[in-house]
Amino acid sequence: MHPPSRQIPLASFFGIKIHKIVRFYPSFVKKAYLCRRFSKQNKKKQAPFAGERRPKASQRGATETTMKKFTILFFVLLFATRVSLAEGFQVNVQSARQSGMGHTGAGQKLGAESMHFNPAGLAFLKSDIETSAGMGAILSSADFRSGSLRAGTDNSISTPVFLYAGYRVYDNFSVGLSLTTPYGSGMNWGKHWAGAHLIQNISLKAFSIQPTAAYKITDRLSIGAGLQIALGNVDLSRSMMPVSYWSQGVLPTVDRYMASLGQTTDYTSSLGGVAPVSARLKGTSKVRVGYNIGLMYDLCDKVTLGVSYRSRINMKVTSGTAGLTYANEQVKALLGQLQALGMITIPALDQGTFNAELPLPSNTTFGISYRPAERWELAFDLQLVGWHAYKELNISFNEKQLAIDDIRSEKNYHNSFTYRLGAAFRATDRLTLRLGGYLDGSPVPSDRLNPETPSMNRLSATAGFTFSPSRHLDIDFGYNYIHGPEREGSYPYELNGQNLPFAGSYEIDAHILSLGFHLKF
Repeated sequence: MHPPSRQIPLASFFGIKIHKIVRFYPSFVKKAYLCRRFSKQNKKKQAPFAGERRPKASQRGATETTMKKFTILFFVLLFATRVSLAEGFQVNVQSARQSGMGHTGAGQKLGAESMHFNPAGLAFLKSDIETSAGMGAILSSADFRSGSLRAGTDNSISTPVFLYAGYRVYDNFSVGLSLTTPYGSGMNWGKHWAGAHLIQNISLKAFSIQPTAAYKITDRLSIGAGLQIALGNVDLSRSMMPVSYWSQGVLPTVDRYMASLGQTTDYTSSLGGVAPVSARLKGTSKVRVGYNIGLMYDLCDKVTLGVSYRSRINMKVTSGTAGLTYANEQVKALLGQLQALGMITIPALDQGTFNAELPLPSNTTFGISYRPAERWELAFDLQLVGWHAYKELNISFNEKQLAIDDIRSEKNYHNSFTYRLGAAFRATDRLTLRLGGYLDGSPVPSDRLNPETPSMNRLSATAGFTFSPSRHLDIDFGYNYIHGPEREGSYPYELNGQNLPFAGSYEIDAHILSLGFHLKF
């Protein structure tokens, strides 16, 4: 089943004249004849090949008119439908400890892990050397609904990692180095679902290496700064035309044309319901540099205030690669014949490389922590994510001889807020319990809602604990459940100037488990 869509006349997409007409047999092509346009000097009428039967004059006129219109335009790759490579989850697995506490941290003294949440907190290291390392496991799913259509993802488990090392040089000065994965996305909708022309599967990762220094100006006030060294990669696939258009537009037209030539075919049944040809893009960004700065102040012994800013980074892919895959050999053979006749144009994407630039947004976070009693700590963070920087995405192929037009697509995302709340209770000297949650706002307008990373206001509940088997070792565990309630919207898709929006509703769920280890010396 395919989602209900506007009935677009084939003439809207067909426009290139055909100079060859091939007679199709069950083996696709056995014989052929040419319908040539002759010059004024050569008006001799040619007879058909021996044993061939031409359509009647009335049939021939109608058929030739139809076939002159029959050109399937595979628009330049994936990006023609305005892919959004930058949009993905901000991965909230930069600390197993804080994952159980709503991922708060801007107003807390977190030791080496402060390098991510607020670098000023690094100045309050309680030991000379502190390290923290761990990883998460993200199990996510998304559902799509449009009328009677239902579709869901089959996502693999994502495994973000984090590593921190801090060193107290002097009582008021500390340095450190961290490795985190602040952004990432992974969605697998399958090869032949109704929205395959928007996305089949996508994997996006961004890594950040951050050397950091923090200085304690007074016993209550500290500052910190880090240099973000970022790199990332993307791997995505999508169909080069809608499954419904291939099944309900292209194949029936081929069958009708073959019937006019006296041949009986049923390509609609035998080759329909699939994404005929798909493109896969892979790219690794150049190393880019940003910064992270922070300020922390103890208002009193029980209250700490903090603010941090992580800058926007523009990631650049300068030599990404592309490849083409076909649904099966029969589809590949049919497309090959149609392209040989000039009835289809498939861009030579696998012969070129592309370049693109996309932003990782800035983050500004205000945090406060409150310790009402010796064993309790409460925290609240307000985070502003600068998605407004994502106004457009520009893609171009480096090999100009391929004559693939540059793509410029509007995004017009807006800034979003995330509200975080967490609590920690030290039940014993060896066990600390944590609870939390957050509300993460969507930056995506309803007319840009897409299946690559379905975006809606997300609610999260978190829990975790720390077990300390010795004074040098802490073992952290965190759990995070995320729910994105159903949201309706559409995403624009254009063919020959006609807008065919892909509309429906999305809902997401995710479970995140994280494990970390702290060593202190």
